[in-house]
Amino acid sequence: MTGTEADRLEAQFAFLNEADRLKSVLRATTLCDGSRRENSGEHSWHLGLYALVLADHAGPDVDINRVIKMLLIHDLVEIDVGDVPIHSANGQAHASHDTQAAEARAADRIFGLLPNDLARDLRALWDEFEAAETPDAVFAKSLDRVQPVLANLMSGGGTWVTYNVTAEQLETRVGSKIARGAPRLWTWVRAKTQAFFG
Repeated sequence: MTGTEADRLEAQFAFLNEADRLKSVLRATTLCDGSRRENSGEHSWHLGLYALVLADHAGPDVDINRVIKMLLIHDLVEIDVGDVPIHSANGQAHASHDTQAAEARAADRIFGLLPNDLARDLRALWDEFEAAETPDAVFAKSLDRVQPVLANLMSGGGTWVTYNVTAEQLETRVGSKIARGAPRLWTWVRAKTQAFFG
């Protein structure tokens, strides 16, 4: 192995070891059985599986392999920033300028651990997910919103109960994002939520 190859491998493993820290970031959402809060590493893995299994709900222009990549890396910034629950009292901070700026700094640091070519490619995917303008990113965002809804349905209301979420809040904060990229999913899921919101 040449020095260049060794340096590249050193950088790749530095990034992978840093990514392990995502398993220590707790989210508000619980596991489907309600036994404990999920961590962001579990969430990211589960979303990759969501994309694989629900690919038939993606639009014709969606590349599901790119979606899976986005979902595997989308929350790495939470290593530095933590998770801001969308329905919490601090939920407004979820999309605030301060949170976005902190996440961009985290992305610089975390993806910057990689060799330049990988850093550039993965950071571009992360930026694309955040912007939610391409078909791939819109579908990825839809799945990111639908997974916690399913966990809440399975756990007896989960964070909806904890944060006193209303049907209107669910629709504007979550439903509209799901419907944008996966309208049939939102139609099905919305019907399931009626038992909690009347």
